[in-house]
Amino acid sequence: MDLTLIQRTFPFFLEAAWITVQISVLALLLGLLVAIVLVAARLSTSLVLRCLARIYISVFRGTPCLVQLFIIYFGGPQIGLELEPFAAGVLGLGLNIAAYMAESIRGAISNVDPGQEEAARSIGFGRGQTFWFITLPQAAKLMIRPLGVNAVALVKGSALVSTISVVELSYTAQRFISSTYKPFEMFVVSALLYIVMVYLVRFIVDRLDNRFAAR
Repeated sequence: MDLTLIQRTFPFFLEAAWITVQISVLALLLGLLVAIVLVAARLSTSLVLRCLARIYISVFRGTPCLVQLFIIYFGGPQIGLELEPFAAGVLGLGLNIAAYMAESIRGAISNVDPGQEEAARSIGFGRGQTFWFITLPQAAKLMIRPLGVNAVALVKGSALVSTISVVELSYTAQRFISSTYKPFEMFVVSALLYIVMVYLVRFIVDRLDNRFAAR
């Protein structure tokens, strides 16, 4: 293993890792917002909204994220959607992870004891009040682990944006491989940085889970 090469290229990998973090965080926030809308639609009394949410989830879970990124970045200009690689990556990853997060959130809400809702309604709580003050706080405890799994998958899946020229970890590794012809060292550095990021996500999830469990 060429340690000198690793030492020389490591600062560039750190810069790329920061890009990966930015993309992952922004995509996670976008995914969470879209997921909340999807869950609201899935739990709506409107048949149209429920069907639209189901179609969205089926499409984004049933097709590869890579294809979705290509449609947004390469196909977008045909319909007037011209995005920089970074923005296209955030949008593609965010819309994709939203479909998975929506099911995680809906599953957590469905696991709350229905008796809690009935008790709240019996003392005069409206549908909205019951959801925000009774159902959601209890469901939040059940959401942490599944959403943590989604976050880890998102961090690892962010490598896909290298295919649309976003200079993140995977792209940086490939760029140095083309000039150094040493794929082992480059991919090892990239993998180790991914491991660090995934560990940090798991650490945060564990802390949140323990904090909610103590309440």
